[in-house]
Amino acid sequence: MSLPPSRRGRRSAGDHSRQAILTAARKLFAEQGFEGTSLRQVARESSVDPAMVHHFFGGKDELFAASVELPADPAEVLAGIENLDPAVRAEAIVRAVLRLWEGPAQHGLVAFVRGTIGSKAKTALLREMVNRVILSRVVAGLPGTPEELHLRSNLVASQVIGLMLVRYVIKLEPLAGAAREDVIQMVAPTIQRYLTGELDGPGATI
Repeated sequence: MSLPPSRRGRRSAGDHSRQAILTAARKLFAEQGFEGTSLRQVARESSVDPAMVHHFFGGKDELFAASVELPADPAEVLAGIENLDPAVRAEAIVRAVLRLWEGPAQHGLVAFVRGTIGSKAKTALLREMVNRVILSRVVAGLPGTPEELHLRSNLVASQVIGLMLVRYVIKLEPLAGAAREDVIQMVAPTIQRYLTGELDGPGATI
C-alpha cells in the first residue's frame, strides 16, 4: 500500500494566520508602542478573529516578545538584578551581558543587531522592549524622580550597547580580545556612576 504524497514544505492555514498576526503586531507595536496597541487591533489588522491571537499567543507580552524576535530572553538574562543592592549592581549587569554574548546565543545576537540597525520599524520595537524589560529592571529601587531614573537608565544603556557593538559586532581591538574579568573591571565603575553617582551636565538634576 503506497503512502500519500508528502506535504512537506506546504504551509498550513494556521501557519499563515500566525505569520499574519506577527506581521500586524510588528507594525502596530512599532507605530504605537506596547501600551498603545491592543490584541483586538492586531486581530483587526491581520484580518483574523481575536480568539486566533490568543490561540497562538497567550497574551500581549508573549506576542510582543515574538514580534521582537530576540535570540535570548532579557528577563532571564537579568533575573534578580532588580533585587541587588544598587551600590553593587553595575558589576552584575556587565557580568550578565558578557555571559550572554559569549554563550551559545552570540551568533544570533550579532545577526539580530545587524538586522536591526537601519530598520526604523525594528529599531522602534527594540526601543520599546529595552524600556519595558531591561531598563526598568536596571533602575528598580533607585531613589529619584521618574525623569532622573530615565536619564540614569539611558546612560547605562549607552555604555552597555556601546560595549556590545565594539566587542562583539565591530570587534575592535584591544577590547574585543580583552579577558572577561578585565572588561568587567574597566566598564563596571562607569555604569555604577551612572546608576548611583553624581551626574553633571545639561539635564542632570541629581
